[in-house]
Amino acid sequence: MRVNVARVWEDADYDKVRNLCKSSDGWTEVYNKKSIAVYTQHVANSHFQMIKAVAHFPDVTSSLVYDVLHDSAFRSKWDKHMLSQEMIGMINPNNDVGYYALSGMSPVRARDFVLQRSWLETKHEKLICSHSVCHEDYPPAKGFIRATVLLSGYLIEDHDEEGCQVTYISHTDPKGKLPTWLVNRVTKVVAPKVVKKLHKACLHYEEWKEKHHPNWKPWIVPEQQMDFPRVDLEKCQPKEYEQEIIDESNLSAASMSIKDEEDDDDSLKK
Repeated sequence: MRVNVARVWEDADYDKVRNLCKSSDGWTEVYNKKSIAVYTQHVANSHFQMIKAVAHFPDVTSSLVYDVLHDSAFRSKWDKHMLSQEMIGMINPNNDVGYYALSGMSPVRARDFVLQRSWLETKHEKLICSHSVCHEDYPPAKGFIRATVLLSGYLIEDHDEEGCQVTYISHTDPKGKLPTWLVNRVTKVVAPKVVKKLHKACLHYEEWKEKHHPNWKPWIVPEQQMDFPRVDLEKCQPKEYEQEIIDESNLSAASMSIKDEEDDDDSLKK
């Protein structure tokens, strides 16, 4: 796996994510509360830390978490920072390319991404992974900064006793002119929130899915992908974009406070 290279993922690529999720080498614990632990790791030749969050969901199956993470129609119900998403096309039944736009957290500008997603399901574990690629039809949108996901992934495993264990890793370069200290600080705060929101979404998904195409799950039923567009890999050549960048480096710790979002159970049920 290489950033800006779109291709079918191989076993070695999934092994890399699996090893990062399972290994303790190089990780420093920075948070541990209510069944969620967060770790950081310094990455060579990068100013930005890799983050890892590990959580036990005692009341949720691994299959349910897998469905929630895949179901794009449900995403807007639990991820309030997702402004828009669009499937560009499939590479093969387990790899696709899509466009994603995320809102900013004032005073930080909004970011957008073109991501390849790759997934693998086995008897006892499931992997969903992403990294940034390019597509000539999807340059940075006006008003957005094109960020780079160097690597992100979820490892979902059946738990020995009950429920499942979810491990989330992320290594992202937000681009722009954000101070490194801010990115690393926000990442530590946001990681447990991502996991908490995912768990809450899982608790509401089955009720929502019963009313919204309950049999539509193309991520596990490849036949449902027959009419999906296919990606022209010739349009996915690596590219450096010239962007108008607003300097965000004068932010202070006081001006960038991250607060818990209000619960919104009603939106999850609609």
